[in-house]
Amino acid sequence: MTESNPQLRALHWTDLPSAVREAEDLLASGYMQMGNWTLGQACFHLRVVQDCAIDGYPWYFALFAPLRPIVRRTLLPRVLAGNSPRGIPTTSIYVPGNDLDDSVEVAAFAESTARLLNHSGPYHPHPGFGRLDREMCEKIYTRHAAHHLRFLCPKT
Repeated sequence: MTESNPQLRALHWTDLPSAVREAEDLLASGYMQMGNWTLGQACFHLRVVQDCAIDGYPWYFALFAPLRPIVRRTLLPRVLAGNSPRGIPTTSIYVPGNDLDDSVEVAAFAESTARLLNHSGPYHPHPGFGRLDREMCEKIYTRHAAHHLRFLCPKT
């Protein structure tokens, strides 16, 4: 991490493939890390979070289902507006290791995104937001990607 209070990039995409292109561009250009995670770590996190929409979430996430109406009403508007809270700890399954290869994780994020967008069945209920249709699911994951990739600035 280079700064304790960095000026972050404003990233506003309308689709998830744009986030993949940004990750690929960062890989090609090199980047300055303004947060805690490398490009590989951010892409790992984005991939494992969005894969759960198809593969399912750990059983214990269902314990938070009674809170969904509150979370959907309070947090979802912030996420969709590109104003996700910073520094909220995540569960350990979503925390990347320190030895990840950027190129491997960018490719895995791209594959995960293609899989998500080509999925024809229903999505598993999001732990915080509940059942999501295809459009809302893509919006949330697009905003999530913007939240994390804004901490990485291209070198060129």
